[in-house]
Amino acid sequence: MIIFQGYINFKNKKIPKILLGTAPFTAETYFGHRARLYELDLYESPENIAKIIKKAFELGLKGINLNTNERLINGFEIAISQGVEMDVIGIIGKTDMDYRFPNMEEGKKADWRADIEILSKYNLSVIFIDEFIVDSYDWDLLEEILLTIKDKGYIPGIITSFPFKTTNKLLKSPIIDLFDFYMLPVNKLGYMMDTESFSEENRENLSNLVNKLNKKIVINKILAAGIQMPEEAFNFLKTLNYADMVTLGVSSEKEAEKDFKLLLNI
Repeated sequence: MIIFQGYINFKNKKIPKILLGTAPFTAETYFGHRARLYELDLYESPENIAKIIKKAFELGLKGINLNTNERLINGFEIAISQGVEMDVIGIIGKTDMDYRFPNMEEGKKADWRADIEILSKYNLSVIFIDEFIVDSYDWDLLEEILLTIKDKGYIPGIITSFPFKTTNKLLKSPIIDLFDFYMLPVNKLGYMMDTESFSEENRENLSNLVNKLNKKIVINKILAAGIQMPEEAFNFLKTLNYADMVTLGVSSEKEAEKDFKLLLNI
C-alpha cells in the first residue's frame, strides 16, 4: 500500500507525494454546470484562489501542480506573498481547450518554451507536457520538448487523457526513455477514462500496462471531477499498485480541510 505522505526522492530531488491540483481554479469545462460557479468564485477572483492554496499549505501540502494560466499564477503569487512555500510541479503547453471536443492540432501550437520560462522562477522540479500535446502522438515534437526540459535541468513528465490508448502507444514509442513521470486519470467509476466500464478485468489490464512503463505515476481525477465521494475515492486509490503520487483539486477552504485531512491519513 502506498502511503501518500512525505516525498519521493528522485534524481537528487524531493518531490511531494500529494499535490494541490488547480483545475477548479481555472474552471475547466469538464466540471459541467459547476464550471460556471468556479469561474465566478475562483477564476475571476485570484484572491480566493490564494485562500485555498494557503489553506492547503497550512494543512501540510508541500506541492502544487501549476500551469501558466494568468489568473492562476496571480493567485499563486498572492499566496506566496502571504507566506506560502510550495514546490511546483509544472505543466507546460496547456491551452484553453474544450475537453469534450479537443483539437489536438491547436494544442500543439502552444508556446511551451515561454511556459518553461514562466515556471522557472519557482522551486520547480518536474515539468509535465499537457495532454493535448501528448495525446496527439507527435513523437518528434514530444522528443523536442522532453529533451528541452531535461536540458534545462528539470525532470520530464507527460500527461494523458487516454490511459489505455496512450499507455499502449508509449510502450512502443520512440520517447519511452525520454520521460520519468507519467500522469493519468484513474478513478473507481472510470469517469474521463477511455473505457466503457472500469471493471476488475480492465483495472488489472491498466495496472499491467502502467507497470510495464516503469515510470513514476501520478494519479489525477481520482474524485471523477467531483462525482465520487472522497472516502470511497481514496480507499480505491489505496488499491492502485502503480500509484506513486496524486494530484487533487478543491474548490473551497472547507473542501480542502475535509479532503486533504482524509488523504493525508489513508
